[in-house]
This record gives sequence, C-alpha cells and structure tokens, in this order.
Amino acid sequence: MATIRKRGSSWQAQVRRQGSPPISKSFTIKADAVLWAREKERSIDRQELPATIKDLQSVTVGHLLVRYEAEITAKKRGADRERYKLKVIRAHQLSSLTLAKLTSVAVARYRDDRLAIVQGGTVRRELAILQHCFEVARKEWGTPLSSNPVQGVTLPEPSRACDRRLEDDTGQKLRAAIGSAHAWYLRPLIELAIETGMRRGELLSLVWPNVSLERRTAHLPMTKNGHARTVALTPKAMEVLKALPRTDPRVFPKVSGNAVRLAWERLRERAGVQGLRFHDLRHEAVSRFFEAGLSVPEVALMSGHRDTRMLMRYTHLRPEAVAEKLARATAGEANSG
Repeated sequence: MATIRKRGSSWQAQVRRQGSPPISKSFTIKADAVLWAREKERSIDRQELPATIKDLQSVTVGHLLVRYEAEITAKKRGADRERYKLKVIRAHQLSSLTLAKLTSVAVARYRDDRLAIVQGGTVRRELAILQHCFEVARKEWGTPLSSNPVQGVTLPEPSRACDRRLEDDTGQKLRAAIGSAHAWYLRPLIELAIETGMRRGELLSLVWPNVSLERRTAHLPMTKNGHARTVALTPKAMEVLKALPRTDPRVFPKVSGNAVRLAWERLRERAGVQGLRFHDLRHEAVSRFFEAGLSVPEVALMSGHRDTRMLMRYTHLRPEAVAEKLARATAGEANSG
C-alpha cells in the first residue's frame, strides 16, 4: 500500500513494492498524491517501471557493449572497424564496471588512459561509440541509467590534420619490403589507393562488374557517406587492374579489412616507416590530384568528399610543386608578351 502523509503545507506520497526501490513525490493537494501513488503501483505491478537497482549491480558496461556490437554495430557499413574499437574498449577496466558504479569520473579515467597511448581523434571516436551505446541502452533497452555518463566528460581536442606525404624514399622502402611479403594483395592495393583515392573498405568491396576498362572508371555503389560515386582511373590504375587475375567477382577476393590492417602493420615494420597509416595513402592521392591540375569539383568527384572544408584537410600540397606551377605560368606570360 502507498503511504500518504502531510509534511508541512504539502502531501507526500510514498510507494513501496518488494523488488523495487521506494519512490516518493510531494503534492499540494492530497487527491493528486493519492492518484499518483495508485498509478505508480499499477505501473510496478505491470512491470512498466525501469529495472531495479539490483540490475544496475549485476549488469556491466561490457554486457552492454556485447549487445551493442550484436544489435547495432552489425548493421553499420563500417562494422569491422567499429568491432575493433569495441574490442579495445572491452579490454579496459571500464568494461568490468557494473552500471551501479558507472560514473563520468570512470569514463574520464578511460579517456586519460587512452590519451596516453593514442591521439585525441581516436579517443573521441571511441567515446562516441560509448555515448551511443549508453543512449541506446537508456532509450531502447530499458536500462535504468539516470543519465549518460559520457555527456559529463570533456572530449579531447580533435587531432590535427595529417600533413604527411608519401616521399620518394618512403615509397621505395614500401615497395622493397613488399617483395618479401606473403600477402599477394598488398602491392596492387597500395598502388590503387594512391592512384584512385579510394578507402580501404571501398577497394576491398570493389567488384569487376563495376570496373570499366573501356570507360576507365570504377563505380562504388556504397561508400562511407552513403552516396555512390564513380572514380576515374589513371593510366597506372588501369595497368594495375589489368594485371590482376579475375578468379572471383571481387577484385580482391577473400581479403578482409582486418587482414589488410595486420599485413600493413607488418609491412610498415619491415620498411621502417612507423606511423604511416594506410589511410594516409588517401591523403596522398587527393594531394596528387590537385598537383596534377584537377579542380576542386573534379577532386571531390574522385574522393567523394561533399564538404569542401574536409577536402582541404586531406590536401597537403608540396610548396615546390606550387613553385613549379608558378614558374610555368610566369614563363607562359613572358612568352606571350
């Protein structure tokens, strides 16, 4: 039974049910207190209220992450990449915390521990996954979290735009190291990444029916931003594609993103070019497109960028290349005069 008592100038209603935490609320009118108490009792009886505090003590962050991976991550286009991030998060002690002990302080500790290992941009992406996981748990899974603990944490500053270019000696080291690699796909994959600006996942999902050597194009029906695009193929890209065997509908059959990641890390170590990411090849491609004289719309067509500001983050022109272009332009003006 609910307890209704007079407290000063107001009426307090308190509801107690075995297996549920006591709840109370104050009202100016006694009739409102009685009505509220009856509604809450019905809700508890119908199990409409959130789970009890006992559930918070038995469910861990890791439990939520496992369910999130199965129900949410699995439906995403970048599922492989997100699964890797989830694996990293679950390896941290934050994952073993029960929801009853989960606080913004614990999330901040995770942030600081990760910042000692990786850059701010990586930590921001991991925290975004955590925040979405807790939000889905609160709104869709009935998890009795009163608030999202990630929202109380200051996010690290975004990573500075990478300005690393693939210098000649770096390219030579990579090519030399590939000679002893067991992964047959590394050389053509790297060459196509540089020549087309495609992402790793786009290259691995490329199928021969979408490659037209006659038109010199490769069509990508599904990309990271959800928009299809058709990439123009350079003569070098054409040469690489022609040399690949067509034993499967996929250009790179039976090659997973994780396999490429591991092969790239081994290659990077053999070549002695630590810190170079496979994604840096996309930056290199975009910069080369501009140096070749392509306009902003033409480069955006190749890279798939729909935001010019983001495209500029990918672009790192060599000052000497700009100087050569200015010299040619100046010489042309002098000759015409």
